[in-house]
Amino acid sequence: MTLRLGYVAGVSPGRWLRTWAERRPDLPLEATRVDEAVQLDALLAGEHDLAFVRLPVATEGLHVIPLWEEVPVAVLPKEHALAEADGVTRADLADESAAPVQPDAAMTVELVAAGTGYAVLPHGVARLHHRRDVVAVPVTDAEPTRIALVWPVERDDDDIQEFVGVVRGRSARSSRGADAGGAAEAPRGGAGRDTGRTSGGASGGASGSRGGGRSAGRGDRRGRSSGSGSGRRGKGRRR
Repeated sequence: MTLRLGYVAGVSPGRWLRTWAERRPDLPLEATRVDEAVQLDALLAGEHDLAFVRLPVATEGLHVIPLWEEVPVAVLPKEHALAEADGVTRADLADESAAPVQPDAAMTVELVAAGTGYAVLPHGVARLHHRRDVVAVPVTDAEPTRIALVWPVERDDDDIQEFVGVVRGRSARSSRGADAGGAAEAPRGGAGRDTGRTSGGASGGASGSRGGGRSAGRGDRRGRSSGSGSGRRGKGRRR
């Protein structure tokens, strides 16, 4: 038996995979990146047991734990007039050309590098597809996106709840009921901070990794959990 996890670009599940492997060597955890446009398809088809998704999604029949918010950034050519700015607003970009949005964010960033315009992406996605010839500047007045952990209500069991505990930083000895349905803790070991500023020379990587370039800006905000159909709410305890 294998626990199957889907995740969108910008999420780095490696630390949770390592913790799970140490805690549950009897139940392998298989992680697969999914395209954001079809991020629920494998979950609803029963091919995945849980998924890290980018909200909003249709939540009927799903338990949903909102986790962290992602700073939106404008991806610009490195030589752009706004490339050195600490932040930009939507008004700053109003007269700029937008690069054609592609199904693959890497291709969108490539078009930005080619000079076709700018692109606004979640910071984790921009960092994942970072290139030396582009920069990512926080868009200070744009709405952030949010990552959530979701799973089908009918699939809820002790294995699922144990993985939820791993993501929320619960110790192996913590009981499932200690903070089930309570306020979600920011995931430990990274991904709780999203600086929103990436310059040329920073290495690419998923959300939560550190690049070599300059960083500044606001961090991810901690979310509150909700379970569609569960009706449970409570105060979580930090372990």
